[in-house]
Amino acid sequence: MGVVGVSSADIVILDYGSGNLRSAQRAIEHVGAQVEVTADPDRVLSADGLVVPGVGAFAACMAGLNSVNGPSLIDKRLAGARPVLGICVGMQVLFDLGVEHGIETPGCGQWPGVVDELTAPVLPHMGWDTVEPPSDTRLFAGIENQRFYFVHSFAARNWDMDTSSAIEAPAVTWAHYGERFVAAVENGPLSATQFHPEKSSDAGLALLQNWVSSLA
Repeated sequence: MGVVGVSSADIVILDYGSGNLRSAQRAIEHVGAQVEVTADPDRVLSADGLVVPGVGAFAACMAGLNSVNGPSLIDKRLAGARPVLGICVGMQVLFDLGVEHGIETPGCGQWPGVVDELTAPVLPHMGWDTVEPPSDTRLFAGIENQRFYFVHSFAARNWDMDTSSAIEAPAVTWAHYGERFVAAVENGPLSATQFHPEKSSDAGLALLQNWVSSLA
């Protein structure tokens, strides 16, 4: 693994019944942050950074998030400009709506748009792929040409968010598998990746370190 970073950042990984929490915890600890896995509302709101992980179905993740009042906690953090990072389905649930096998599930509504099935010869999209970050990226600084690990069949395939000239436009990173889809978003205090940085070797650790460093 890559070089261990140095950080005093206090990170909470939201524990709402989704899997893969410990690998995310280990990766973020590896870049030097202090990490706690919890759904305690006070800790969720007070931490320097909140990570919202997610694996499996959109509907199941939303049910888990709702059970711990996750959408409201995310809302409160963002209202106070407190950073949040979504990972995989933890990114997908930030959109308005998820559609899986004909079932529509409302998401957290932080971004307009629909998450639905990719049009590709083989699903899931599983393995290492390059991404196309914008020139103003911070998450991908120094790792713009690296590969990241994806495992998903659904994604946001369009970006429909309008911003006025007074608001900094989100930095959207794209990837391609069968068709173009949103691979990451940097939107003020709210960031997210469709791929798994905690499974993406040195490139993923560098991305996590970029995020943790931005919390200072």
